Amino acid sequence: MLAGLWCGTGFTIGARADETAAAALSGPYVTPSVDVDVQYEMPSPDGGSPVHQEMRWQVVSLRQRVDPENSVIYMITSWQDHTLTVVDTLKHRISRMPVPGAALTPPGKVAPGPFQRLGTDFVAGQYCVNWRTTDQDGRQSDACYTDDGIMVRATQQGRVMVRAVSVTRGPQSDAVFAVPADYAAVAPAH
Repeated sequence: MLAGLWCGTGFTIGARADETAAAALSGPYVTPSVDVDVQYEMPSPDGGSPVHQEMRWQVVSLRQRVDPENSVIYMITSWQDHTLTVVDTLKHRISRMPVPGAALTPPGKVAPGPFQRLGTDFVAGQYCVNWRTTDQDGRQSDACYTDDGIMVRATQQGRVMVRAVSVTRGPQSDAVFAVPADYAAVAPAH
């Protein structure tokens, strides 16, 4: 799952005038600074066809929604409330828990490092900057971030783990992030 995974540079790339200033940054911006809807694909765990999921982000409320393909479950993360809500549309229930993992790096702030800038690329119609770091399990990871903080590709040991197939910037409605009020609340599964 991609829940909680963000990547972004927060600066322009390519032949733009401020590329020199961007290169001086010690790391990427890792939270989108715009509302966005991203379609991602990932390798299938069983080696079959890639799996897909949609990630939507609303910057003003710091909310993220992740919808795995062909699933009755979706997740809403609210960074203002520091909650992750799993919504089960089949059983009409919700499960709310504290957001797992590290704190959110605010839009427009450089992520804590260390990072190594590897160069630029073009993924899903987006220019991005490749950054190398080590993940929380000690594995070398590379991620390509757009100038407005959207992760468009992540790799580990040369293997693509997630790749954007489309990126649509535009307002995301509050309704997208609304938790159904009539669903029963249940304890999180362990």
